[in-house]
Order: sequence, then structure tokens, then C-alpha cells
Amino acid sequence: MSFQSIPGQERAKRMLQNGLRNGKLSHAYIFSGPSGSGRSRMAVQLAQAVFCTAGTGDACGTCVECRKVEHGNHPNLIRIEPDGASVKIEQIRDLQKQLGYRSSGEQKKIYIIHQADRMTVQAANSLLKFLEEPSADIMAILITENGQALLPTIQSRAQWIPFAPLHVEEMIEILHRQEGHPLELVKSAAHVAGGVEAARAFIQSKEFAEARNVMLQLAQETLTRFPHVLVTAQQTVFKSDLAERLPLIVDLWLLWLKDIIHLRCGRKTSIVYIDQMDAMTKPAMSRDMPYWVRSMEKMVELQRKLRGPANPQLALEQAIIAMQA
Repeated sequence: MSFQSIPGQERAKRMLQNGLRNGKLSHAYIFSGPSGSGRSRMAVQLAQAVFCTAGTGDACGTCVECRKVEHGNHPNLIRIEPDGASVKIEQIRDLQKQLGYRSSGEQKKIYIIHQADRMTVQAANSLLKFLEEPSADIMAILITENGQALLPTIQSRAQWIPFAPLHVEEMIEILHRQEGHPLELVKSAAHVAGGVEAARAFIQSKEFAEARNVMLQLAQETLTRFPHVLVTAQQTVFKSDLAERLPLIVDLWLLWLKDIIHLRCGRKTSIVYIDQMDAMTKPAMSRDMPYWVRSMEKMVELQRKLRGPANPQLALEQAIIAMQA
């Protein structure tokens, strides 16, 4: 695997490869950006390039060290995932014990903490003490969607590597034109995912297609079958496995509302739900533009509520009722 095998993120690649070539790698990195934007792959790629015996600023992919990383059994690469809802202090203590042993072949040791913003306070403080006394043969990579959620003292002791959502057209090029996934699924997945990996996972997931179909049903019934749509929401979302996918359904719904506005403005080339264009035309013309703008505002408000402590079912029902005005 090479840095160039990861789509986009040219700035992140450039920063890391410059450090590799100049021998000026940081002892700690924060890979901050949206899920699916390639953060995990980039972390593993950096580790592979560090261990690679070719010494070219990238991984050769063929040496023994590269193959160990590729197969997930390199003794000096440690990966930590949250234990349940959080990364716990016991995990950090165990990590410190592992790092206390001599490196295999005197190599650098690299540890990757996934969803690092989910460390408990105790775990974060324990890691901080470790970062305050950096060792030349140890490198930390903290992966997070929101680097600002980490302790300020951790932030100040690591180099930030920002990850941006990949451009939608780039994802469509890779997933539809190169890999052959259905365009109607690719377009909606690309608009709600932060990168190719996340979009591909959506497309290959049965739950994504189900969430898309449920959203289309709810959007239509909100216009034509109120209050029955509240029953539909209860049955199709909250009495099914899709309850956990409600934020995704709302994201897809917001895209549908944007498509409606594009239709009303005659911008058919901007439509995401290309397979629904005929079905959306009549609803689009059934209400005036201020109604659709207000509906989008209600969806944005619902997104915000779902990120907080709100009751998901009540929040959705309130949004649907508000869209009847």
C-alpha cells in the first residue's frame, strides 16, 4: 500500500511524507476529520512507511516489515479501539506496559488510538503524562472526528493533521465510474459520507438502502398522509433496527428537500435522487418555495436535536408536525 492509494487528502500526505523524507516526524499526531475520510488508512500507511526498510518516504509494500503491517501482525504497531462507549484508563495503562518492553529489533513503536475523543478523563490524563515525556522510539497517532474535544494539553503536545471531506465528484468517479456501484446509491451516499471508505460502506450496507427507502416513504407521507405518517415512523424506524440510523435518515431527508428546491428552480443537473425525479416533480410543485425553505430549517433543527440529549422519536414527530404549517 502507498500513500497514493488513499483518495484525496493531499495536504495530509504531503505533511507526512515531508516528515518521513526529512527525518522530522513528530512523536504524536492528531488525525482530525470526518469519519470515512481516510484517517485510519493514513495512520496505518504512516506506520507502514516508518517500518519499511526501503526508506523512500513511502511504503514499498513488498518488504517483510510492510507485509507484517499489511497482515495486521506487526509486533510494534498497537491499535486501540473504544471498549464499549469509551477508551478506558485500563486500556491506556496496558498500552504503557506494552510500550515499556524493548522494541522488536530496536524499531520505533507506534500506537493508534481510534476515536480518541472518547477517552475517559482518567484515560486522557494518563495518556497526557505519557505524552509529556516523549520517547524517540515511540509515536502516537490519535484519530478523532473532533480534535477540539481532546484535552487542550494533549492538543498542544501533538501535531495536527487535518482531514477534509472528499469532494462529491471525486467519490462518484471512484465508486460509480471505476468500481461500478449504482449511481443512484453512490450519489446519495457520497453526499452524506466524509470520504470514499464511508460512502462505500454505506453502499454495501443493506441498512443504507433501507434507510433511503424509509426516508422516501416518510417524506412523501409527511405531505400526503398526516397524521398517519407518525404511525409509519413508529413502525418503520422505532420498531426496527433503523432506530439507530435516524441521523442518517434525517441527513438523507435534507438532501431530498434540497432536490425539491433544485427542481422548483429548474436545476435538474444538481439532483441527487436521480431515480426519484419523476416522483418528486408533483410534490415539488404542490407547495410554495417558503414552505420548502421552512421544511429544510426544521430538518436542520432536527439534526441538531439528535446530536444532543433529545428523545429521538419525540424530536422526529415534532419536526413532522411542524412541517404541516
